[in-house]
Amino acid sequence: MICLIPARGGSKGVPGKNIKDLCGKPLIAYTIEAALNAKSVDRVVVTTDDEAIAAVAREYGAEVPFMRPAELASDTAGAVDVYQHAINFLREETGEAIEKFMVLLPTAPLRNSKHIDEAIEYFNKTGARTLLSMSEAETPAVWYCVLDDNERVHNAGFGEGAAMNNRQKNERYIVPNGAIYILDYDLLVNDRTYYCDNTVAYVMSKEDAVDIDYPIDFEFAEFLMKKKMG
Repeated sequence: MICLIPARGGSKGVPGKNIKDLCGKPLIAYTIEAALNAKSVDRVVVTTDDEAIAAVAREYGAEVPFMRPAELASDTAGAVDVYQHAINFLREETGEAIEKFMVLLPTAPLRNSKHIDEAIEYFNKTGARTLLSMSEAETPAVWYCVLDDNERVHNAGFGEGAAMNNRQKNERYIVPNGAIYILDYDLLVNDRTYYCDNTVAYVMSKEDAVDIDYPIDFEFAEFLMKKKMG
C-alpha cells in the first residue's frame, strides 16, 4: 500500500511544527520511520510545499517526487484536494490505477509500525472501502448540552432519553483521532469524503494517537515518549 504523509510549511499553532525537534528528532521523522518499518507499506511519499521539510523527509528515507503547489498549501486548501493531487501524480508516474492508499499525518508521532500493519490487516480482512483510526471518546455524546439565548441548559439532541444514564450504561462512543486513514480514490473524487456505508474503525488508545497542534502538545508527547522508553 502507498502511504502519503502531508506536511505543509505553514503552521499557525506551532511555526515549523513538522520539523520541530521532539526528543532528538524532527516531528515528521517519527511518522516516516513508522511507515518505512511497516511490513504492509510499499512506498512512503511526502507531499509538501516546503523545501526544508522535503530535505528532512528525504534524509529519513521518504520520497518527495514533487513539490505541492502553493494553492494546495494555504490555510483554506482542502485535504481532499491535496490527496487527489498526490495520487494523480503517482498514477501518471507509475501508470497504475491506485484506488486505495493510506494517509499518515505527521502530527501523530506515537503511532507506530505495529498500528499501521494492524490497521491494514483489519482493513483487508473486513473488505471495507475506507478505514479511519479512532479512540474512545472521553464524554458520551448523550451528555452534550447547549445553552440557549436565556443561558438555559438543553440536551444537544444526541440521545436525550439516555442523557441521565451512568457512563457504564451508555454505548461505546469513538471519535476520529487523525492518526491513520485508508482512503478510496473514487470516493474522494466523486463524493469528497472519507466516509461511506462501508467505513470501518481501527481503534487505538488516546495515548498512542496523541495529536500535536499546540506547543503544550509537544510537551505531552515528549512526556509520553520518555515514559515508553522507561
